[in-house]
Amino acid sequence: MDYTQGGERLKEERAKKQMLWFGIISLCMTFGGLTSAYIVSMERRDWLETYDFPQALIISTVLIVISSVTIHFAKNAIISNKKSLGTALLLITFLLGLGFVASQFAGFASFQEQGFYFTGASSNITTTFLFLIIAVHIAHVVAGFIALLVVIINHLRGKYSAESHLGLSLGVTFWHFLDILWVFLFVLLFVTK
Repeated sequence: MDYTQGGERLKEERAKKQMLWFGIISLCMTFGGLTSAYIVSMERRDWLETYDFPQALIISTVLIVISSVTIHFAKNAIISNKKSLGTALLLITFLLGLGFVASQFAGFASFQEQGFYFTGASSNITTTFLFLIIAVHIAHVVAGFIALLVVIINHLRGKYSAESHLGLSLGVTFWHFLDILWVFLFVLLFVTK
């Protein structure tokens, strides 16, 4: 009986991991398409090459990289049964994520201060792509916040241990993916400005 229950648990864990990786792969395809369209569009004659890259986007990059470090240490603390340290690090990760999103919106405001908008008479293909790529990533960070909140709530309920922490691991993996994805997008946008 124990063997069957253990086997079922392993199947369920494998299925949940596969679902996460299918989601990550589909997000990679989405951003791969946006990236390709962005690069191809750079050949257009109306491509904007004179704008100031917002410092807020640099700050947001630093914040999300730090949040990836804090969530990593949060996972280690939780697995090591250091509940209060794990809680503190998860909350710090959440706050860093909020700072990331706030900095992204400050980046939007910086573009608008330069007279560039997502749509309308003051928009062009360059700024439309910039706003779109950043906004689509923010939407996925919102999904990351939901996953992080679930992780925090489950942690506070004592659902994770050294032997059972699948939800924690999946949440951490997704957060790291969002971090890596943003760093890629940041480098793309910064280098091609």
